Amino acid sequence: MSDDELVHERHGHVAVLRLNRPEARNALNPSLIHAIGDAVLRAEADSDIRAVVLTGTGERAFCGGMDLRSFSQGEGMQFDDAGKAFMRLMDGDVAVPFVGAANATAVAGGLELLLGCDVVVAAEGARFGLPEVQRGLIPGGGGTLLGARIPLALAMELVLTGDTIDAARALQIGLVNAVVPAGEVVASALGYAERIAANGPLAIRAARELVRLAAVDGGAVRSRLEHWRPVVFGSDDAREGATAFVEKRAPHWQGR
Repeated sequence: MSDDELVHERHGHVAVLRLNRPEARNALNPSLIHAIGDAVLRAEADSDIRAVVLTGTGERAFCGGMDLRSFSQGEGMQFDDAGKAFMRLMDGDVAVPFVGAANATAVAGGLELLLGCDVVVAAEGARFGLPEVQRGLIPGGGGTLLGARIPLALAMELVLTGDTIDAARALQIGLVNAVVPAGEVVASALGYAERIAANGPLAIRAARELVRLAAVDGGAVRSRLEHWRPVVFGSDDAREGATAFVEKRAPHWQGR
């Protein structure tokens, strides 16, 4: 299925979303933000979708951040359910794993979209940065949590200078998981997503939430672990995983 600005594909249990505004470096205007948020809501509501790959169209950019032209013309973001879902994605607070496929450069809100992803594959020629301070702004989404993803000193350097770094440096500091030739980015991201999707959906949801939370609030994670431990260990999926292991077969997950 395809919208004008967001292309949807499906590969088994993996959904692929592709930002499709190459003439504007896939910049985030209100309609694209709404489309991404709506896709998040649909993925969360569809138990058959177990992972999502997020990529961009073209060789110039994964996403150039906020479309300043549209916002300067008064086109504001709508904080309806889709708008809120988009912001949750930027904060990494969604119920389905996301794998970023940075086909090219990601800056500002484009990098924040990738920070909302759990695993990121980057093209060799991609660059990354948070240049908001150069425009008198601050990272308004997941960029504020950058210090939970990479060492604090490096996070401060990127945020306070607004400088960009190349893909090799991004890999070195742990900002991305892999760097591959541009033509292999989506295939590599799909590989990660399919390996994630092969695991127990309930366990993935719990583990994703707990690991992310532990990075920013070690105290809060304890109460969430108390919630998730009986839910996961007492689930049908846990029993199925053990039975499949004993019977030497692939498990049939129910997500409960």
